[in-house]
Amino acid sequence: MDAKRSSIPDRLLAWYDRHRRDLPWRAKPGEVPDAYRVWLSEVMLQQTTVAAVTPRFEAWVARWPDFASLAGADEADVMAAWAGLGYYARARNLVKAARAVVAEHGGAFPRTEAGLRTLPGLGAYTAAAVAAIAFGERAVVVDANVERVVARLFAITTPLPAARPAIRAAAETITPDARAGDFAQGMMDLGSGVCTVRAPKCLLCPLREACDAFASGAPERLPVKAAKKAKPQRHGTIFWLEREGCVLLVRRPDKGLLGGMRALPTGPWVEVPPGLAEAPAETDWTVLNGTVAHGFTHFDLELALARGMAEVEPSVAGEWWPIDAIGTAGLPTVFAKAAERLRTGR
Repeated sequence: MDAKRSSIPDRLLAWYDRHRRDLPWRAKPGEVPDAYRVWLSEVMLQQTTVAAVTPRFEAWVARWPDFASLAGADEADVMAAWAGLGYYARARNLVKAARAVVAEHGGAFPRTEAGLRTLPGLGAYTAAAVAAIAFGERAVVVDANVERVVARLFAITTPLPAARPAIRAAAETITPDARAGDFAQGMMDLGSGVCTVRAPKCLLCPLREACDAFASGAPERLPVKAAKKAKPQRHGTIFWLEREGCVLLVRRPDKGLLGGMRALPTGPWVEVPPGLAEAPAETDWTVLNGTVAHGFTHFDLELALARGMAEVEPSVAGEWWPIDAIGTAGLPTVFAKAAERLRTGR
């Protein structure tokens, strides 16, 4: 490695020691990291911002502060607590992993990257992050922020996602043996606050002298992202069925989108609006003007909104939830948005 690249770990760690973010899951200087908190934060932060995660993390650890308490939790309660964070399979895997830790590892995480990979839901990134941050193992940790920093340092021009193997290989060359966890967190902080997507603050960057993108004069052009393909559009209908001050909620199938979550009943999600198909009861449905929309990874969804009163027993199994307490049901974001409109008839 040339001299300018060999200085990257020392420069980055010196910067991190002065500018590290104070985060509720991060050990303070001199403290021993809590592996449970490190793991939980890494899972929560996937596809979610620090600002959104922080209050949810603090509420979560107040309720389930360790592996044992999470392993003993009711999965429905966990799913409700996760509502709004998206990618709900992560919540199910948190419970599965906690139970495996308690049952198979004496209540403590395996301390190696390879051992962590054996647990449910711990993929390559999460295992590397926990191994480095919680246990100080040398592991190459590449999240979206690190990906951007490394792509710019090495001027990797291959479009994402095809560039990821080259980015990881480049990150491997600058990851130090000592303080690997601090190095990983420093790279994350640098990407979050300095090497930003737009208008990177290069004059504040401790690595600018080693950065090929800075030398080029246009660091914001990297990493290159492949053009996004248009997502398919699907349609459906959400049903608000009332009875005696309560509304019918159902539990979505464990497998599939929003699996295991409480939700309002819906018909099929198909290419053309399905109207009142698969309504949960025969009644006089009123369809509201307007719709609610939500974007999933592989398609966009537009949902019509229908309200009705229960005159006969519903055709689907569910539970009657007090309308005044609908905010406590832990509905996923799209259903919570629909519930607010349907509750008021707007």
